[in-house]
Amino acid sequence: MKVVSLFCGAGGLDLGFQNAGHEILWSNDFDKDSIETYRKNLGEHAVLGDITNISVAQIPDCDIVIGGFPCQGFSVANMNRHVEDSRNSLYLQLLRVIKGKKPKFFLAENVKGLKSLAKGEVLKMIIKDFTSAGYKVTFTVLNAADFGVPQKRERLFIIGVRNDIEHQIDFPSPSHLPAECAKEHGLKPWLSVGKALSSIPEPEEEHDLSNHTYSKFKLKFNGYLGNREIDPNSPAPTVTARGDTKGGVVVLHHPKNHRRMSVRELATVQSFPLNFIFHCNQSSAYRLIGNAVPPKLAEAVAKMFPIDIGVDDVIT
Repeated sequence: MKVVSLFCGAGGLDLGFQNAGHEILWSNDFDKDSIETYRKNLGEHAVLGDITNISVAQIPDCDIVIGGFPCQGFSVANMNRHVEDSRNSLYLQLLRVIKGKKPKFFLAENVKGLKSLAKGEVLKMIIKDFTSAGYKVTFTVLNAADFGVPQKRERLFIIGVRNDIEHQIDFPSPSHLPAECAKEHGLKPWLSVGKALSSIPEPEEEHDLSNHTYSKFKLKFNGYLGNREIDPNSPAPTVTARGDTKGGVVVLHHPKNHRRMSVRELATVQSFPLNFIFHCNQSSAYRLIGNAVPPKLAEAVAKMFPIDIGVDDVIT
């Protein structure tokens, strides 16, 4: 299908859709480093600019609009979040484009914490808005570890099917489960962070990897975000984009717990391929990776949607 992508970041969600066989027509983000990285890896169709200043007429017609709208105002990691947070209203830009382009489908992605914000009232409001725009709306929470990503990362996916489209959305079934129950269900065990990074040499060793530099921010082991000991035999904790100007305070420890992960290693934990190059400085690369949807999770979600929708699928 033809895809328009909002808040595209470095392109994790888009890469998943592309790998699932869909075509990205147009994407947008206001962050220069994101767009530079996106263009070098996914194509020149990425547009740099503030979506609030882009008219619907400037956006091509499409079959589906996707967007991981900015989530800092919703995240459970943001202890100061509240309903009035100005960043929470950015989903309205996604809604504006959906109303204007009337795609057959839409996909809105956000943090799991959106479900509980204001005791669920914010999610109810968002679903009501999308329903009023003419869509059958459903949602679910998926864990990236269940789809071969070496990271425990739960994300909320809100799916819309235009009312005149006859298509049943079936959310993807896990391909991986915790080791203690994977065999029972005939699935693969969760991929551990230790195994995922086992073939990547130390940054000081000879290698030909891009972005294989790491933050020298001092290691701490106090149990707080970015200062937790990593279990090499389990998926990593959730990669985040929070931090200071040095880009190191919340960068996960390496599974050997002797330093922080390099940009390349953190990208691997997010399931970006080794040939995906981040065209920015180290601090910004960490931020782009932390904000991304893991491409493997995105691909599993993208496969929910048909590669093509014909006239027979439209209710007349």
